[in-house]
Amino acid sequence: MAKGKQRLTKRAYQARAQALRADLVRLQVELKTVPFQVLLIVAGPEGAGRGSLLNTLAEWLDPRGVETFSYHAPTEDEQRHPLPWRFWNSLPGIGRIGLYAGSWYTETLREEARSKRALGHIAAEAERIRDFEQLLTDSGTLIVKVWLHLAKDAQGRRLRTLRADPATAWRVTEEDWEHHRHYDRLARTARLIREMTDRTGARWTIIDAEDERTRDLQVGRLLLTRFERQRRRLAARPACRPVPVPQPLRPAGRRRLQALPLDQELSEQDYDALREKWLGRLNLAVRAARAQRRAVIFVFEGWDAAGKGGAIRRLTSAIDPRDYRVIPVAKPTPEEKHAHYLWRFWRDIPSDGRMAVFDRSWYGRVLVERIEGFCREEEWKRAFREINDFEAQLTGHGAIVLKYWLHISHEEQLRRFREREAMEHKRHKLNEEDWRNRRQRAAYEVAVGDMLALTDRPNAPWHLVPANNKRYARLEVLRSASRQIEAALER
Repeated sequence: MAKGKQRLTKRAYQARAQALRADLVRLQVELKTVPFQVLLIVAGPEGAGRGSLLNTLAEWLDPRGVETFSYHAPTEDEQRHPLPWRFWNSLPGIGRIGLYAGSWYTETLREEARSKRALGHIAAEAERIRDFEQLLTDSGTLIVKVWLHLAKDAQGRRLRTLRADPATAWRVTEEDWEHHRHYDRLARTARLIREMTDRTGARWTIIDAEDERTRDLQVGRLLLTRFERQRRRLAARPACRPVPVPQPLRPAGRRRLQALPLDQELSEQDYDALREKWLGRLNLAVRAARAQRRAVIFVFEGWDAAGKGGAIRRLTSAIDPRDYRVIPVAKPTPEEKHAHYLWRFWRDIPSDGRMAVFDRSWYGRVLVERIEGFCREEEWKRAFREINDFEAQLTGHGAIVLKYWLHISHEEQLRRFREREAMEHKRHKLNEEDWRNRRQRAAYEVAVGDMLALTDRPNAPWHLVPANNKRYARLEVLRSASRQIEAALER
C-alpha cells in the first residue's frame, strides 16, 4: 500500500459493516414501496476489485431483491438486434437493485484496450450512453456510477500478489497484464468517457480501491445517500393531470389530418382484382428483407373502429406465420407503469430478418397518456424526441419501420359503433372507454396532429390512410408497405 495511507482494521471494518448492512436491508424494504429501481454501475481498471466489491454487496443485501449483471462480447442473438436491446432486456424490475460488474460502458472500454480508437468513436459512444441514461433517469431510475481508482503501481502489486499465490493465480489473465501495460492510455480514455457521461442524475463517483475494506464501506454508504435523495426528489414531483382542452404544439399536423380526403371508394370487385397482386408483391418484399437480414416493424394507430385489426389480418395473410408476430398493446401492467414507457416495446423488437406488427404502440405516450393525464406534461413533451431517437436506433441498425394512422370521420365511427352494438360477435369490441374517447375527439385530434408533425421523419414516415372505406384502406396499406420496403432495400 502507498506510503501515508492507512488500512482500516478488521475490527473497525466489521463493526461498520454490520451497521451498514442493516441500513442496506432497510433500504431494500423501503425500495419495495417506491416507484423506481436502482442501478449500481461499477467500473475501473483490472485489479480494482469490482468482483469482490459486488460479492460483498450481494452478501450484505437480501438476495431476493438483487440482480447482478455482467456483459461480455454480444451474443449472436444480441447482434441480431439494435445495440441497446441487450441492456433494456436486462434492466431490473421496480423495487429491485441491479449490480453491474459490466455495463453499457464495457464494450467501449474493451475496444479501446484492444487497439487505440479515434476520438470521434469515443465521443459517439459517450453520446449514445448519455441518451440511454437520460431515458432511464427521466423515468425515475436511480443510477449510481462508481469508478474504482487504482494507481498503476498498486495495480501491478495486486496482480503480482494474486499470481504468486497458487490459490488465486487463476484470477490473473494475460488480458489483465495487457491492460496493465497500457494503463496510461486506458486511464486517459476512461477519464474522457467519465467526463463525457457525467451528468445530472447519473454522476460518476471516484472511490479509491487500494484498501478493499474502505472501498466497500464507501460504496455502500453512497448507495444509501443517493437512494434517500432520489426518494425525496420523486416525492416532490407534481401529480399527473388530464388536459381536457390541449393546445397544439404544431397546428400544421392537425390541418394535415383534417385535410385527408375520406371519400375514397373501392368496389368489392376492384378490391378482389387488386388484392392478390399487392399481397404477392408484399410477400416478395418481406422475403427479400428477410434475405438481407432486415427486420420489418409495422406500427398501427388510428381511431377506435378505424379498421386496424382488419388491415393487420389482410397484411399478415401474405406472410409466413413463422416469420412475424402481432403484438396487441394493452394498458401497461403495474410494473410497466413504473418503468420507462419504451421498456416494454424494446423487449418485443424483432431480430434481424423477422417482422413485428404493433397494434397500437409507443405512441400511446403522446396520445392517450397525454389526454388522460397518465403522465406529466414534461414527460409527454419529452417523448417526441425520445420516440424519434428510438426509431432512429431501429432504422440505424437496419430495421424498416412502417407507421400507419387509419383515419375515419366522426360520423363513420358512430355508424361502426352502432353496428358493433347490434352484432353479438362484435359486441365485445365496444366498451365505455371507446365512448369516452369518442367524446374527446377534438382533444385527440390535437394530440394526433402533434404526433404527425413531430415524429414524421424520413427514416420512419407516417402514412395517413383514409379508412371510411375499409377495402380502400386495406389495399392502401398493402400498396404503401410493399413500396416502402422495396425502396428501403434498394438504398
